[in-house]
Amino acid sequence: MEGNPITKVATFQGVQITGVTVSQQGRLFANFPRWHENLPFSVVEVLADGAYRPYPNEAWNTWHGEPKENTFTCVQSVVAHGDSLFVLDPASPMMKGVVGNAMLYEFDLFTNELKHQWAFDKSIAPEKSYLNDLRIDRDAGKIYITESGVGAIIVLDLKTGVPRRLLDDHPSTKSEDVWLTVEGDKWVKDGEKPQMHADGIALSNDRKYLYYHALTGYTLYRVPTQALTDEGLEASALAEKVENLGMTTAPDGMIFDRHGNLYLGDLESNSIMVRTPEGEFITFVQGAEIKWPDTFTIDQQDNFYFTTSRIHEAVGDISELEFHIFKVPIIGVRGS
Repeated sequence: MEGNPITKVATFQGVQITGVTVSQQGRLFANFPRWHENLPFSVVEVLADGAYRPYPNEAWNTWHGEPKENTFTCVQSVVAHGDSLFVLDPASPMMKGVVGNAMLYEFDLFTNELKHQWAFDKSIAPEKSYLNDLRIDRDAGKIYITESGVGAIIVLDLKTGVPRRLLDDHPSTKSEDVWLTVEGDKWVKDGEKPQMHADGIALSNDRKYLYYHALTGYTLYRVPTQALTDEGLEASALAEKVENLGMTTAPDGMIFDRHGNLYLGDLESNSIMVRTPEGEFITFVQGAEIKWPDTFTIDQQDNFYFTTSRIHEAVGDISELEFHIFKVPIIGVRGS
């Protein structure tokens, strides 16, 4: 499967991308965290020819040097679900700490207007937190979010609007004591060994399990969503429900396809892996252009999209670096 054709969908020079998502109608969106100065936009819609425009408009993408209503601060993830686009803003410019409150926004994809917004106070998203990625279960009325700055799973109840911070004392949400070696070099951040906690997240197709993984780590975990949503369950009882699924690559992005295959990035070998429902690992794509595969999305035609955020290289002046969205057809994977 390493030979699957890879198509470049869009290129952003000097603007570091993390998230990508495609709606049921085929609209493609991407986001760019405020990790560097002079960020020109936070969220864009990518057009068929690879051009892009700020989403939902320029005003939302205009930074004023401090948090402002109806303005993005530091967007880490975008997820299209149904007729909505969810935009996750951990509100931590340069990853130096939360300013104001971390936010989640929901936009109506028919009108492109703000539909809902949720603020996460410091009890849910403390100063050193970094809300990272999310999965949505509309039927259950829940949104699950990984928090990679300190390490936790956030569960937002869509009916009440009340979030809960869970598993923040559990090893499954914490970084492991490992050095990642990316493109032949140890990944160093601010002169130190990086510790990035719960990051990759995926919801099983039957929505019975939430899968998650620390970025700096090699262990995949899952927990029953019934346990996460049981507000009467003590923390110790919830901890006992967490399952260690064994060793994997060190991933950033994770996603299930409709056949139950779990895709995980392999930051250390410029590749994306597939974990089949039987637990077998297969290489999906591999190549020098796959520089830090970050976030994944799959369209209605079984095309797999991913971003290359080049986090190991994006230090200092990034004006000459190119960041991409690629597309690969899902062929040859079990069930496809």
